[in-house]
Amino acid sequence: MIAIDGVSHLFASQSRTLRQGLAAAGQRAGRTRILRTLEATLALDDVSLTIDEGELFVVMGLSGSGKSTLIRLINGLLQPQRGRVVVDGHDVAVMQKRELVAFRRDRISMVFQSFALFPHRTVGENAAFGLQIEGMNKADREARARHWLERVGLGQHMLAFPHELSGGMRQRVGLARALCVEAAIMLLDQPFSALDPITRVDLQDLLLELQSELPRTVVFVTHDFSEARRLADRMAVLEEGRVAQIGTPKAVQMVPASDHVARFIEAATLS
Repeated sequence: MIAIDGVSHLFASQSRTLRQGLAAAGQRAGRTRILRTLEATLALDDVSLTIDEGELFVVMGLSGSGKSTLIRLINGLLQPQRGRVVVDGHDVAVMQKRELVAFRRDRISMVFQSFALFPHRTVGENAAFGLQIEGMNKADREARARHWLERVGLGQHMLAFPHELSGGMRQRVGLARALCVEAAIMLLDQPFSALDPITRVDLQDLLLELQSELPRTVVFVTHDFSEARRLADRMAVLEEGRVAQIGTPKAVQMVPASDHVARFIEAATLS
């Protein structure tokens, strides 16, 4: 479903610096040296991985390891400066603007850590927002929004506004909004990290339940290894923009590929 092949992405203030940085990355200079010599940030460094259809794939790593950049490359918000991102057989980088808009609208949905709800819209309107953008008529989008809000336990709150809900309830609205468009791919960028432990476990259970009923391809970013262990079919650990290890959570924990992975898993387990 998703193939990331030799992708590098660098943030630089000038095009000349970008070219120099990518050339240095191609020679395996690494993030620290590129930052020191060029004052440019190598967010992803020759990343390759595949995510299978229907797989729940977790991405972990320290802050700044490239997790969010990876998510934004998958949905086309960023373009790889080197390498390819292929989703369902389509190279995201070569899509025309209209194709890319349709791709984001129809094939991919996102859930954010910050909820990203519209404060002036009701819960029902927030959940149905993607369907409104698609052009679905009001009656049909309200019916689908009600279905998914009921599925996440918020069927009685269609007319409420986000400020009237708890953090966990607002995150459920965000999840319902992503589910409403019924996209084949869901990207979740630290969606539960701001929640209390009990609410967090409840939403993890809900995600697993929904995944068992109708598997989607899910890319889930987290800092919490216990969350990864509960959710992931497989996971990747990023280190300074590179893939340090890919495997099942059990394999990564039992046989870490490096000292960095071992220390990170230990710290993430205790956090």
